[in-house]
Amino acid sequence: MQNFKEILDKSTLKATPQRLAILKELESNGHSNIDEIYENVKAIFPSISLATIYKNIISLKEENIITEVCHPKKNKYEVKKEPHAHFICRKCGEVEDIDLDNALTDELIQNYPNSTKELYIYGLCDKCS
Repeated sequence: MQNFKEILDKSTLKATPQRLAILKELESNGHSNIDEIYENVKAIFPSISLATIYKNIISLKEENIITEVCHPKKNKYEVKKEPHAHFICRKCGEVEDIDLDNALTDELIQNYPNSTKELYIYGLCDKCS
């Protein structure tokens, strides 16, 4: 379990209870979209608004504390981790992390300065195939 208060204290963001709840939600449930985050955090903070969730997600993303996973239906978010790829099931939409060979991807982007690596693989998961 990560120390999110410490992570936020090292950033320009304050460690508010709402931000901590969002980060704990993402850590425990993995890849979640805004609606899923909102519903689960709202159980803890009934008066929280969807706008507050959006603002905090944007701030956390800008501080490089969370990352956005481009999803065909609704983008999902996760706590920042080591570089990895994502497998996205075309049928159920489930997202799985896949280890990434950094040597290969570093070689592919070496001619593109200031690049980032994002790799998405689409197919059918074990449950759907």
